Amino acid sequence: MWNEIQKALDKKNMSIYKLAKITGIRDSTLHNYKRGSEPSFKNMCKIADALDVSLDYFRKEESQWKN
Repeated sequence: MWNEIQKALDKKNMSIYKLAKITGIRDSTLHNYKRGSEPSFKNMCKIADALDVSLDYFRKEESQWKN
């Protein structure tokens, strides 16, 4: 899932630090997500809103695993 978050961050030219400031999620928590921790639904909603994408955007990568 982090790959999709990173793509959206790159597209917005946004750092993890800025994402943390916008969402209110600690940057250490975001770094944990980058290392593989699963974010809560509440935090994924905050991230999606901050990156101006739908939650479905993050499901792209997951749906490839199921096929």
